[in-house]
Amino acid sequence: MGSVLVANRGEIACRVFRTCRELGVATVAVYSDADAGALHVREADTAVRLPGAAPSETYLRGDLVVAAALAAGADAVHPGYGFLSENADFARTVLAAGLTWIGPPPEAIEAMASKTRAKELLGIAPLADVTEEDLPVLVKAAAGGGGRGMRIVRELALLESELVSASAEAASAFGDGEVFVEPYVEDGRHVEVQLLGDAHGTVWALGTRDCSLQRRHQKVIEEAPAPGLPAALEASLLDTAVRAAKAVGYVGAGTVEFLVADGRAHFLEMNTRLQVEHPVTEEVYGVDLVALQIAVAEGRALPPEPPSPRGHAVEARLYAEDPARDWAPQTGVLHAFDVPREGRVRVDTGYVSGDGIGVHYDPMLAKVTVHAATRAEAVRKLAHVLERARVHGPVTNRDLLVASLRHPECATGEGLDTGFYGRNLTALTAPASAPGDGDGDGEEGHDERLAAVAAALAAATARRGRFGGGWRNLRSQDESRTYGGHEVRYRPTRDGGHEVTAPAGIRVAAASTDRVSLEVAGVVRHFEVAEYGDGVVHAGRHRLTARPRFTDPREQTAPGSLLAPMPGTVVRVADGLAVGDRVTAGQPLLWLEAMKMEHRVTAPASGTLTALHAAPGRQVEVGALLAVVSDDPPTGATRDHPPAGAAQDRAATGAAPEHTPTEAAAQEEKTA
Repeated sequence: MGSVLVANRGEIACRVFRTCRELGVATVAVYSDADAGALHVREADTAVRLPGAAPSETYLRGDLVVAAALAAGADAVHPGYGFLSENADFARTVLAAGLTWIGPPPEAIEAMASKTRAKELLGIAPLADVTEEDLPVLVKAAAGGGGRGMRIVRELALLESELVSASAEAASAFGDGEVFVEPYVEDGRHVEVQLLGDAHGTVWALGTRDCSLQRRHQKVIEEAPAPGLPAALEASLLDTAVRAAKAVGYVGAGTVEFLVADGRAHFLEMNTRLQVEHPVTEEVYGVDLVALQIAVAEGRALPPEPPSPRGHAVEARLYAEDPARDWAPQTGVLHAFDVPREGRVRVDTGYVSGDGIGVHYDPMLAKVTVHAATRAEAVRKLAHVLERARVHGPVTNRDLLVASLRHPECATGEGLDTGFYGRNLTALTAPASAPGDGDGDGEEGHDERLAAVAAALAAATARRGRFGGGWRNLRSQDESRTYGGHEVRYRPTRDGGHEVTAPAGIRVAAASTDRVSLEVAGVVRHFEVAEYGDGVVHAGRHRLTARPRFTDPREQTAPGSLLAPMPGTVVRVADGLAVGDRVTAGQPLLWLEAMKMEHRVTAPASGTLTALHAAPGRQVEVGALLAVVSDDPPTGATRDHPPAGAAQDRAATGAAPEHTPTEAAAQEEKTA
């Protein structure tokens, strides 16, 4: 093949393009209007526009993608992962157009890509009539994954509403609203086997991966090989995966996923495409899976046996999201993005400094992978690399990743299961202690206080450079700045610098507008400081929000106001909801869609709905007023409104959204 179109976007498109360049193959990108300036468009040799922004108008339109390939003169189509990658009809359309399909045969996709059909093939029936005894259960999308169209149901009364919600989300993400119900297994290990088959009957099993650390049914940290598996169990997993592939005449890259609990492996599904976490397998086996996909699609035969594995690889997914706010996705400009790459460090990304992060697609910024001789070395190096990365812009999960990798359960490998974040998220995302909390606030709180001091001194230095001013014979009042919960006080000195008066015990070793060095107890710490005019200061690895001295009265809102926590689209309002209704704390009122996930907005307290500004299809910006719930209903102005589907045990603050269930235990993953 001389030219390949990648029917995808972002990181995976860039990943495939990289291999194509190494092979001397030309590349073609497709892009939505929202992606017109995206990195994958800039990196491709040719790009074809798909008019629109929503996935259903663009990347899920197989007819438009095939037309783009023909118009650009491509020979072949690589589907990436997500979107149409496991759509048998799309594969047939590609082949019917005379193009090469870099993926498994459509018949194999049909047999395995649908979870319901795959389970039928293996004699596993989904739950039909769910009773109380079956709880908890998991509602899952038959096609696609990545947490889309998945809901954990623990109360029978919620099943119907969750089926509707999951189906709507799956249809939006994958163009297929089919869902099914299966038993939910608590806190198992998510283990999978990487497969690669050719058209000559050879099937490789390229070891195992552990993908147990998940949020919202989507993997966060993955590694290869899966640590601590008994030899007999590992052999059984490899054998089962190979037999499943051969049973359907599988050709290309694929993955068979299992949930391991109580020493037993439960089949989840077969993913008939390349996985997001494929880099850890590539690093351990020293192969390029995309190059092998292309070779197999060209009809070449694999060697009889795969290469031997070496060492250990760990990958972390860097997301623009706030783990402390129910994983709320974030948007904005990625002002600076740089990951140290010394040694065996690999970065797969669809972003560079200056790129914008929008609302239409997955919030993953990058995958950072480290390969080392041992697991302990790989985990330690990955945490260090992430800690030193410059990620300036919206809130990310970077600090969570570092804390997770250094948590004893993860660092030792002895606490790997899908319940990791369910047990540890609160502690891992706890804010650093405020000044004056004593010595028990830990290293993190101390480091953040120093970062706040560095931010204040950099700002003071910049102000002094612009406006002059300095030391006076008559001592004036200390100046102060507050970042988050940290108040910093300082005064100018005779030599043109500054002296820190609070917190105590900090000496300014050096200060400029972009770099500050602070000495505490004889130890000097250096902080790179950057500000981009959005009220946020980045000092070292800390993202600090400057607190204004006075509150803008225009920013004040009425009590009970529900504000949009992120930009997005209102996709649903609770049935029959109207102004004057009585609502209860935690009752779902409306649903926003952002970054292909539905986010449920609930009542912050029991009261009366006194305003409703949301309507299906309405685009909202972050901070937009959606509704108001008043604690004191006007006399005669209320009517009872049953809180259908509202048996949630949480009360939101403001418009804090409830995303797809946040229990980290999960039974599958695919990223669209």
